[in-house]
Amino acid sequence: MSEEQPKVYERPPGYADMFNDAGPNTGNKSLSLQGLDITPYDYPYLRTLIEKSYAEWQKENASAEALKKFRWAVLSHQGAWLAGDAELREYFAAGDDGIVHRSLSGKIPASGISPGLHEGSVVCSAPLFTRSEGDLFTVMVSVSQDLAGEEMALMVTESQALLFRTCFYRKFEAMFVNDLVRVHDHAKLEAYRRSVLFQYVKRMHVQIDVHSVLSEAIDSVLALYPEAKVELFMSQDHESSHPLVRPLLLHHWQEDVYVRTFMEGVLTIREHPEPWNTVEIGLPMGGKQGVYGVLHIEVDKPMLPDMDLELLGMMSDAAGTAFENAKLYEQSNLMIHELRMINELTQRLNKSLHLAEIFQFANHELLKILGADYCCILIYNAELGGLEVASCNAEWLAKEVFEKDYGIGGLVYHSKEPLILSDYNEERPAESKLMETTNSSSLIATPLTVNGEVRGVVLLTHAKRHYFSYDSYRLLQALTSHIGLAIGNAFLHAEVRRMANRDMLTELYARHYLDEVIYECQNRDFCGALIVIDIDQFKQVNDTFGHQRGDKILKQVSNIVKSTIRHSDIPARWGGEELAVYLPGIEIQQAVQVAERIRTRVAEETDPRVTVSCGISEWNWTNNKISVESLFYRADMALYEAKKNGRNRIVVENAESV
Repeated sequence: MSEEQPKVYERPPGYADMFNDAGPNTGNKSLSLQGLDITPYDYPYLRTLIEKSYAEWQKENASAEALKKFRWAVLSHQGAWLAGDAELREYFAAGDDGIVHRSLSGKIPASGISPGLHEGSVVCSAPLFTRSEGDLFTVMVSVSQDLAGEEMALMVTESQALLFRTCFYRKFEAMFVNDLVRVHDHAKLEAYRRSVLFQYVKRMHVQIDVHSVLSEAIDSVLALYPEAKVELFMSQDHESSHPLVRPLLLHHWQEDVYVRTFMEGVLTIREHPEPWNTVEIGLPMGGKQGVYGVLHIEVDKPMLPDMDLELLGMMSDAAGTAFENAKLYEQSNLMIHELRMINELTQRLNKSLHLAEIFQFANHELLKILGADYCCILIYNAELGGLEVASCNAEWLAKEVFEKDYGIGGLVYHSKEPLILSDYNEERPAESKLMETTNSSSLIATPLTVNGEVRGVVLLTHAKRHYFSYDSYRLLQALTSHIGLAIGNAFLHAEVRRMANRDMLTELYARHYLDEVIYECQNRDFCGALIVIDIDQFKQVNDTFGHQRGDKILKQVSNIVKSTIRHSDIPARWGGEELAVYLPGIEIQQAVQVAERIRTRVAEETDPRVTVSCGISEWNWTNNKISVESLFYRADMALYEAKKNGRNRIVVENAESV
């Protein structure tokens, strides 16, 4: 055989089962290693595994004399070199061997004489497939000089390919088992860490005093490493009977491990050479607010590899959190009384939604809680352009309006910062009519914020100098924030009442509001008319242009209605694409004129163009039966007639039915 087409041997029956395990699932492979396999996504990372598999395959065939006349190579699913005899690498790296190409493209064994090799050699190629999905992942190639034994060479190549595939999956499974062992060992270590840390944290958070927390931190580390020397350096001044708790002095911080750990807030390790041969470890003990101390451990250098520094770090962090919680617990007891007062104030404030009541109550409570002589609440009045006295127990200042730049109130309003004065006569940042008319010396003032915006100022005064403390200043800020919320709620309540009577899309009145207005007018007026307006074929508009465009058209029609009627008329959205307009004190002839203006403008000004149909009804004091329901029913029947008679028209109710 010379430069002829490579010979391709058809697979004999059963060949597919030998090289490709994909097929009906006869067992639950997910419960064994047989269920594991590679995927095409793994192919770029198989080189190392295939090289190891090839080396094992060579060991198993080391004693096979018949195979020594063959040279072997393993190529990727794309024909790239992966492993094999070195003298074949250059040839197959070129990727132009037709036999290998035929084998890869057809996914079948192939053989033939390759003129590219020395004196023409027999090249046999056997593709290998994954055992689960049957994907081609590599090909094994043999080269021999026995030109007469081509068919036998192909059979040998196929059998050795199966052996190589076995070696490959054996290595693959061993690699997976090794990964499982590593994962198992890591899981055991993590379980041990979690167990130790859980018990440690559990004991830590049972403690509610600082001394117990520090003692537990030291004792737990000594229990893990009895040979270690443990000390705890704390930055805060407090009494502790534990002999291993030391004050942290910030000197020579470049030399001392514990000082450097405290300054940098990270784990620090320093090794000391002979003759000490020890290691110092500094673990920061911190919480959310900062580092409170350092856990200092000193051990012999040989012990360092056996120490779980990550676990010690977590224990130190837990100790810092527990210490912080214990300190906060002490501080929280001091705040309970203040919080109770704030809670009571909030409950009382939320009982009212009237601004005058809120201001009066807030003034009274601030005087009582903070023990001030006078309290003044200023609110910015946009119409008057100044700060108005909303509430003040200095009666001569009630309802007075100051320029927004005037005095201490204006200073706090513009700076948006609180202010505390110990002696007004000595330190006077600005004038204050309140301070001067009440002969006060001490003052605290804070901006009154409503919905994130400064809307006023709260001022408290007392005749004594240095009367207000920092705690009073802090409490006032907390109280005014709740007062601001109550004021904001009152504003929102008024706004919600307004919005409840409006349709959000068209900004017309809601139907229930229209019903209420008509009912009131029928009890008060002599006559009135109702126009019910419906956009013609509105569903077709939505289907053609979409609902968003339909909403825009509805807004256009609503704006036309609002701009056509009087200020005293009541436009409302009756439902869907139907609108209604009540005209108080109007008879039906005038209502027809209004409806005609609306109909004409809608036909001319809408885009895309739509038309409307209108039904009109009226009432007057001479009717036997006057009701909202009757008025709407008659207008609706008239609208029905307008729709029935061709749309884009106005129909007045049948006078005989009135």
